[in-house]
Amino acid sequence: MSFAGPLPLRSGAALSDYSLAYETYGTLNADRSNAVLVCHALNASHHLAGVYAGQPKSEGWWDNMIGPGKPLDTDRFFVIGVNNLGSCFGSTGPMHTDPATGRVYGADFPVVTVEDWVDAQALLLDALGIDALAAVMGGSLGGMQALSWTLQYPQRVRHAVVVASAPNLTAENIAFNEVARRAIVTDPDFHGGHFYEQGVIPKRGLRIARMIGHITYLSDDVMNEKFGRELRSAVEGELAGTAYRYSTQDVEFQIESYLRYQGDKFSEYFDANTYLLITRALDYFDPAREHGGSLTEAFAKATAKFLLVSFTTDWRFSPARSRELVKALLDNRRSVSYAEIDAPHGHDAFLLDDVRYMGVVRSYFERVAAELTA
Repeated sequence: MSFAGPLPLRSGAALSDYSLAYETYGTLNADRSNAVLVCHALNASHHLAGVYAGQPKSEGWWDNMIGPGKPLDTDRFFVIGVNNLGSCFGSTGPMHTDPATGRVYGADFPVVTVEDWVDAQALLLDALGIDALAAVMGGSLGGMQALSWTLQYPQRVRHAVVVASAPNLTAENIAFNEVARRAIVTDPDFHGGHFYEQGVIPKRGLRIARMIGHITYLSDDVMNEKFGRELRSAVEGELAGTAYRYSTQDVEFQIESYLRYQGDKFSEYFDANTYLLITRALDYFDPAREHGGSLTEAFAKATAKFLLVSFTTDWRFSPARSRELVKALLDNRRSVSYAEIDAPHGHDAFLLDDVRYMGVVRSYFERVAAELTA
């Protein structure tokens, strides 16, 4: 959907003549009360569920969660997925042409924040004729957007489902993001963010950024269970009883091979400038900043009911961060349900089929659906 704008951004800049890519699932009811907005995380998009016709490998990134009879049941809810501004999956971003200059934005695309994304999503809902959401839902960075919805547009959100998220990033998380960004900007093919004009892609930087990120998404238990210290089968055959090659360049361990595979795949479809923009949005999100660091004061304006879910082995967005949110909401006497799932999968658990996790979300949305018919 196209918008003439301008859309004022928190940076002081503004975007005009921009587009938002979105998909919908299910049917909007007569009184337009059953809409659920699902916000995406770093490398995902508006394509939440199902597959595109003729594209068997195009399954939506949350297909196990969203669809007929699934925890977020599209037989009951009208589900909306929006690709955020600055992304590389259809919405206006660095790869598009700046109408003011006639040149590709590249590094000149303005900095965007979680709050900017929420403002843009609200304008899309206006265009769809949806005044209020039955719920807003997201995991990780998507969860931050769900939180921000309850603060920026409290009157438009009845429920917020926040999974594996946090009220802000820790210094360690910001550090990981910065190392990943440096890998990209120091790639010789980056060209100050204007690599499109050079006909190249900073794939080396993107590979390293993805490898760093992927390490943080997995738990130590999962890495040991899946890979341990196993050598690649080809290496084992060549060594014939010898322990190692003692090489600094070859890929010998299974975990090395896995990370390089993930990095290679990521560098083929993701945009480097988008990575810089989205990780900065992660870094900047901090609703308590304007309230002297008080999360309780920040959430005084929220009126929604909340479900928060965390996972015990998620060290990037640890359960302690979700409990900070629970406390702030309870301090304000808000309705809060909280589930801390003992799962071994690390941060990636929010995308997987843990029976207890899926059961909690299903039960909560059954409650939301019951309210619609009450």
